[in-house]
Amino acid sequence: MSEKSRLLPRFLFFLIPISMFLLIISSVSLQFGCTSVVPSSVFKLILVNSTSVYLKSNVKSEPVKCPFFSFKPYRFDTKSSMRSGEVNCPDAAFGELGKNACERNQALIKVYMYDLPPEFHFGLLGWKGKANQTWPDIRYRNHIPPYPGGLNLQHSVEYWMTLDLLASNRPKVARPCRAVRVDNSSEADIIFVPFFSSLSYNRYSKLHGKEKVSVDKMLQSRLVQFLMNQDEWKRSGGRDHLIVAHHPNSMLDARNMLGSAMFVLADFGRYPVEIANLGKDIIAPYKHVVRTIRSRESAQFDERPILVFFQGAIYRKDGGIVRQELYYLLKDEKDVHFTFGTVRGNGVSRASQGMTSSKFCLNIAGDTPSSNRLFDAIVSHCVPVIISDEIELPFEDILDYSEFSVFVRASDAVKKGYLLSLLRSIDQDKWTAMWERLKEIAAHFEYRFPSQSGDAVDMIWQAVSRKTSSIRFSLNRKNRYNRSEIQQLL
Repeated sequence: MSEKSRLLPRFLFFLIPISMFLLIISSVSLQFGCTSVVPSSVFKLILVNSTSVYLKSNVKSEPVKCPFFSFKPYRFDTKSSMRSGEVNCPDAAFGELGKNACERNQALIKVYMYDLPPEFHFGLLGWKGKANQTWPDIRYRNHIPPYPGGLNLQHSVEYWMTLDLLASNRPKVARPCRAVRVDNSSEADIIFVPFFSSLSYNRYSKLHGKEKVSVDKMLQSRLVQFLMNQDEWKRSGGRDHLIVAHHPNSMLDARNMLGSAMFVLADFGRYPVEIANLGKDIIAPYKHVVRTIRSRESAQFDERPILVFFQGAIYRKDGGIVRQELYYLLKDEKDVHFTFGTVRGNGVSRASQGMTSSKFCLNIAGDTPSSNRLFDAIVSHCVPVIISDEIELPFEDILDYSEFSVFVRASDAVKKGYLLSLLRSIDQDKWTAMWERLKEIAAHFEYRFPSQSGDAVDMIWQAVSRKTSSIRFSLNRKNRYNRSEIQQLL
């Protein structure tokens, strides 16, 4: 018998079981799709009011049908936004198996994040990790504490940014490669301070029981002490530090001492110009509280019977006096909805229904120049009418708000007949052009986890990156003579 004849039976002996194994694997893949090798809990991520939350384990859901080996980087369509209950396919959240979705040398900005104790961040949400555990394990759905809803949610910016940084080091998480967390502060472009200051103010600024100092004041004091003792702060005087203080009343006690840092704010209404200004700080959008309207659901001009919509607090102090003046001017107009409203009862749902049925939505200055109402209008595709002379707007260096908004000076708005005459002069073609633009840019005002290209978190990191060059310029000038003196010593 030849050598080839003897080897043939052995080859067939190995070939047959291998072929059977591959056949079994193929059939399992076809039967179960993308859920056959990945735990089903991963696919139970849904969006409620465009906020990522997880389905409870006892909720039954249909299996997600996605290509088994389709792990392509997710590209976010800015012309449509996800609605409540829509399930993400795994390739929207995970990159190629075993590969980090964002390498350090690819990132737009490198971020060093202090490992502050949980009492400064997720501990404020009731989260308790194991001994010496600083951060929740974001790989598991039930390890991420949810953020409280209602009006608390509108200032939750710090929550989304912190989660995004924690995800930046995780393999398989597909997110925009803008910001990546680094372990060495000397490599970083910016130093992130993970203090949930808005939540601290909203939930812990009042005295309870026998407390003489509120938890919020205590945390601010401890934060200042911590930062002042850090080499990173001493090295830059805090200029390369990033602090989120989105609620207008957050960081009230510490802001003056930490004013050299870059702040992420809602507006500058309660800040002196030497503490907060456009030269160094970032204006971030509120997290909207109404439901996001998908492009195909958005009513057109003739399908919106209400000309002007406003629902909210009417009697305000400071610059908000214009609200009550407009109320008395507009309340009896037949095609105007101008009423008092709150989030209580079914207030959010009624506001959402009213905005989606209106051509124009008023965003009027209140106690501060900005309000969440602007961003509710944007995701409802209701053309915003901005009556707030001191307002600063998110991402205005790259977004032209005049393409999708109407600006009216407060002094003109309170003139009898002026506002309605102006809005009625905007014909269907011009309104439709603004409406189409709203549908394109609405995605920039969505907060999500994992973050997606062009969403609010991604846009904030891009804005921070645009500020870092001026920070480096300032620090390099400061170090001119320090470096010369060191060289002379050497």
